[in-house]
Amino acid sequence: MESERSYSFFYLVATVFGLGNFPVAPGTVGSAAGLAVCALLHSNLPVYSAFFIVVFILGVIAAGKVEDRTGEKDPSKVVIDEFACVFLAFFLVPLTPLTVITGFILYRVIDIIKLPPMRSFESLHGGWGIMMDDFVGGIYTNLILQILIALKIFI
Repeated sequence: MESERSYSFFYLVATVFGLGNFPVAPGTVGSAAGLAVCALLHSNLPVYSAFFIVVFILGVIAAGKVEDRTGEKDPSKVVIDEFACVFLAFFLVPLTPLTVITGFILYRVIDIIKLPPMRSFESLHGGWGIMMDDFVGGIYTNLILQILIALKIFI
């Protein structure tokens, strides 16, 4: 059994330093926090990419530990998935007020309604099941934004 100190670290990561305990829409709060960091790192693609990879891997581990400890499948307080995968939504997308607002709303709606095959990823074991549906949601959001940009809807 892991130490309480070790679990506390994973809990902090999984809940993004407690944001997952927000009483209303913790996933949206986690996504907003992720978007804020995303905006800070957006101009440096190598740092942006490395940060996403590290946070995603930590998220898989931490989310799995919290799920194991609580016995709850995809606990709502785990928001590292929304925090991390919003980076995919805005990867190589210019950040303008229109792309940020549209992308954020799309990302949340797609995550909530779970466009196919997102829900099937939830059956993966542990942290993978928690993280992968949001990973796919981030990719869907990015593809939609890229199409809107290509169609010159976002100029």
